[in-house]
Formats: sequence, structure tokens, C-alpha cells
Amino acid sequence: MITAPKIRVGVAAALAAGLVAALAGCASSSPLDSGSSASSDSKTIVVGSQQYYSNEIIAELYAQVLEKDGFSVKRNYNIGQREVYLPQLQKGAIDVMPEYSGNLLQYYDKNSTAKTASEISAGLKDALPKGLRALDAAEATDQDSYTVTKEFSEKNDVTSLSDLSKVSDKLTVGANSEFQTRPYGPEGLKSEYGVDVDFKAIEDSGGALTVKALTDGTVQLADIYSADPSIKANDFVSLKDPKNLILPQNVTPVVSSKVSDKAAADIDKVSKVLTTDALIELNTKSTADKEKASTIAKAFLTDKGLL
Repeated sequence: MITAPKIRVGVAAALAAGLVAALAGCASSSPLDSGSSASSDSKTIVVGSQQYYSNEIIAELYAQVLEKDGFSVKRNYNIGQREVYLPQLQKGAIDVMPEYSGNLLQYYDKNSTAKTASEISAGLKDALPKGLRALDAAEATDQDSYTVTKEFSEKNDVTSLSDLSKVSDKLTVGANSEFQTRPYGPEGLKSEYGVDVDFKAIEDSGGALTVKALTDGTVQLADIYSADPSIKANDFVSLKDPKNLILPQNVTPVVSSKVSDKAAADIDKVSKVLTTDALIELNTKSTADKEKASTIAKAFLTDKGLL
């Protein structure tokens, strides 16, 4: 999922930049252009991804199993965040998108009271626009988290969001811009836990800039996605959330009406083997080993007998 989102770019300029980058990365014509041949070609499935490296890996898993089964696939990765790609998904310019269940439900139904994974799954069936459907969610979760350094945790005796109310020092959270207006952002933290925090926009989806800001004390809290290897690598502490301010974010494929039952069954094969531990391992191959998403996906799918 924090996309993206993961999601996971913020201001309009950043969104526009993400979209331009995506368009530039596509061969000849872009599937985000409603008049493109890819969009109108019923035999081609367009697989998209958020502007988030982990989401691209998942998208590549879907793409490769579809190609293995004989489908023609066009990749359109790193196209931005929900505000950019969901309208394109509704238009049919994108056919398959890896999503994160809780954030997706809150995007379409801001008044939802769902808290558990099963409640969220049921809620999505009613919340998604006509022409879109959510396939079975994976066990893997990759959700936003309020994360602190081990030093901060021990110094202030903080292991959960409720403990933050004991901290007298000024607190600032670093995250992508859109985090500021999310239900689980600063206002949600104030509403559920009575904790006031300032906000600093860091537009890298919990990446190196966010990690640096957290370790050097520029921010005391950071939104780092729970499957990010940097949490373990830096001995960070992701604060517990006893009131479920942040909903479960199971990896959930969202598809257009063009995706047949056969194609959906192929994607489901990926979801059945994608655990949280597996996702962390895949992410590590990207961040630590610097492997390409296509290489990571091929090795994983081969190991699971899906290629």
C-alpha cells in the first residue's frame, strides 16, 4: 500500500510530474489517453502501478502471470496516486491495479465504519464504482504506520499511538502531502488519540528522505509503510494502533470489466502466495539489492511454480 497508494504523491505539481513521467515512459501512445489503441484494444490488458516501488513489483507479478497464460499485456507503471489513476481505471484506460484495501475503501466511502479486513472487503463491493471490482485480497499487508526511532521510543516510553499523549515535546510527522488530509493523518490522530502533531511534507513514500528526516530528528514521527525493509534495517519502532485509526491495508487487485474470469483467476494465483513476509523480501531485493521489478517478479513466480 502507505499507493500510493503507498500513495502517495501530494501536491498537484507532484501529481502532474508523476503523470508526465508515466506518459513519457510508455511506448508510442499512452493508455491514459482515452483515444489510444491500447485503451480500445479489447485483447490487451493494461496493468498499472502507483508511484511506489513495491506497488510496481506487485503489478509486475500480475503482468507476468497474465502473459504466461497467453494474454497481451501493456505496462503503465509509476503513474501517480489515487487521484490520478483511479479516474483512469474507471475510464478503462487501465485494467488492473494493485491496491490497498483500507485506504481504497476510505477513498470511495469516507463514512465507512469498517475496521476488520473482512468488513473492508465487504464494503468495497458496494463502494467501488460501476465497472470496477476488487478481486480476493492477499494475506500481505503494506499499510501506513506512525514510526519512530528506537531512541525516541525508549526515551519517551512510547510503543503505541496512545502513549504519544505523554510526550510534552513538540511532535512533527513526516509523510507524503496527501497524508495530511487522510482520515488517519494529523486530524485523525487528534480525534482518536488526543495528540497534536505538526506536519512536514516529504514526497518519497517513506523512502530515503523520510528515513533521514526521522533519524536526524527533523521529524519525530514518520509514515513508513509496514512492509518497508527500512524499519528492520534501522531498528525503527512502528507504533501500535489499538483504536484501528489506520485500517488494514491488504494488497487487493482492482480490475476493470475488461478483465475476464480467466484473467482474474491468474491474478488470484498471485494473491494466494503473497504474504507479508514475502512482500518484505521482495521489497528488500529492490531497496537493498537494487534488482529490477521484472527480475524480482520472475524469480518469485518461478519459485512459486507460477511461471
